[in-house]
Amino acid sequence: MEKILMVCLGNICRSPMAEGIMQSKIDKYKIDAFVDSCGTAAYHVGEMPDRRAVSTLKAYDIDISHLRGRQFVVDDFDNFDHIYVMDEQNYSNVMRKSRHQKDRDKVSMIMNELYKNGNIDVSDPYYGGINGFESTYEMLDQATEIIAQKLSKE
Repeated sequence: MEKILMVCLGNICRSPMAEGIMQSKIDKYKIDAFVDSCGTAAYHVGEMPDRRAVSTLKAYDIDISHLRGRQFVVDDFDNFDHIYVMDEQNYSNVMRKSRHQKDRDKVSMIMNELYKNGNIDVSDPYYGGINGFESTYEMLDQATEIIAQKLSKE
């Protein structure tokens, strides 16, 4: 079973959206995988995702309302095979906690699935309107589709 972790800053917008979208693809393709999400900051530990994230995904029949925020911990390197981060800041935050090359090899920016070595950020929609959440959905839908296709071939 492949274990996937999605990481953003507060774990209420991008990473729970990525978790929900990835879970829908795991179900669709019947992949033997587990997905979770977390944030590098402790701002929203125990909170549900932003209502706009929940609403955006609900329009695609994906329910993330049951998810709760948690913070990235060093043990996540041991518990996950792939750690996808949403932007360069969080990439740096996760890499600072790495203990060795094996940890670092698990971490990548999620949009590099679409744009090899492009290091393109999934912009944080938190301070914007609902359109930002739709754009985030579109980016994550494309990236997770590639991840799902890779996993379904393994």
